[in-house]
Amino acid sequence: MPSVVGLLEQRELTARRRVEELREEADRIQAELAIAEREWNEWVIARSRVGEVLSLGEGDAVGPDAAEEPSDRGEPPVLPASSEAAKPKSVVPIWRAGLARSALSADYQRIVRVLADRGRLGQGPLTCQEMAGCFGLDPVPAKIEALRSKAKRLTARGWLAEPAPGRFTLAKAVAWQGAGS
Repeated sequence: MPSVVGLLEQRELTARRRVEELREEADRIQAELAIAEREWNEWVIARSRVGEVLSLGEGDAVGPDAAEEPSDRGEPPVLPASSEAAKPKSVVPIWRAGLARSALSADYQRIVRVLADRGRLGQGPLTCQEMAGCFGLDPVPAKIEALRSKAKRLTARGWLAEPAPGRFTLAKAVAWQGAGS
């Protein structure tokens, strides 16, 4: 006859293993979610750009130079042109001279602010794990991957530079603009 304590230990071990399996699965799903959100965002941008191009050809009596203007301005395709600040979950605008950090959503502004502070202090690039520490986040894979996705998006839009794989710093033009203000 097995002991009650032995049966309880066996059930506890089974439950602990199940919890560990679910945590691993949750981390994997969070990483997949970050990738899927990035891909979705790219499709939103593509659809918006095509919409801009098609709307310019629908009788807006404009010259050939105007067809290039929306991409030259770097405005986020989802936001109306009159909007100054980005909304949560908004598209990251392409950086251009004179574009304020307030054009970014709060999460992106926070990343740019930390890297700008490091630049002013003469400190080097940050990894996403180090950024998570700066923000007081637990350095778990899901949080780090979410930061990496945001940092890569900022890099692709010209706000950040990635001098070494996985290490991010403020882009030179963005840092220079910040130094003058």
